[in-house]
Amino acid sequence: MEELRRSCENVRFQPFEHRWSVDGRTYRMANILAEQNWKDAKVRVVVLAHWDSRPFADQDPDPANRRKPVLGANDGASGVAVVLELARVLKGRLKDVGVLYLLTDGEDLGPGIDEMLLGARHFAKNLPSLRPDYGILLDMIGDKDLRVPIERYSYSSAPELVNELYALAARAGLARTLPKQLGEWVIDDHVPLIEAGVPTIDLIDFTYEPWHTVRDTPDQCSPESLGKVGRLMELWLLREPAYRPSKNR
Repeated sequence: MEELRRSCENVRFQPFEHRWSVDGRTYRMANILAEQNWKDAKVRVVVLAHWDSRPFADQDPDPANRRKPVLGANDGASGVAVVLELARVLKGRLKDVGVLYLLTDGEDLGPGIDEMLLGARHFAKNLPSLRPDYGILLDMIGDKDLRVPIERYSYSSAPELVNELYALAARAGLARTLPKQLGEWVIDDHVPLIEAGVPTIDLIDFTYEPWHTVRDTPDQCSPESLGKVGRLMELWLLREPAYRPSKNR
């Protein structure tokens, strides 16, 4: 929040609670929201990432590690890193576009999908009065060999947005990193937003060996990968004319 306050307006918590099935305790959680040019914008975009990490490394090959927490250098922190830097570099530069930066909590709690995506679900049920026109989710984008194909829920929900964003990536020399090929169906924080009527796409590289293991540490990540995604997002949000979903044209 301190970092976001340097570049954003209306930085705030969005608190909620969840009773965890694992121990029966109720936990207080919070999304973090921050705005740039939100009130005066002609087009409003929510850019999100999750700031929590999984409390147990259930995919670790060593059973002794499976009750240890996942540090989440890629699965969580990579998207947050790009959000924080994006907010810094866009300060004072947005024209027609307003950005709501959303850092969700409880995305990776688990153990099952019914106890995941908690912050995104809470946000989707409590959308701001000035609703976002669309969203872009950044998740697991720090892989050293970053490859972000088109996630299928994203394409199903917002094919025009996907096509334009990937076309921009190609023009920016990022076609190898973001190949215009269909990848997997990934249930992620974008799904609750889609269900709430906010077309949202997920930029994610789900082929990451340390996923949900104790090896999800900074040495597995690449600043170059973060830079590629951050640069694409900067170009996208500053492009003129600003992208507008068809329903608003």
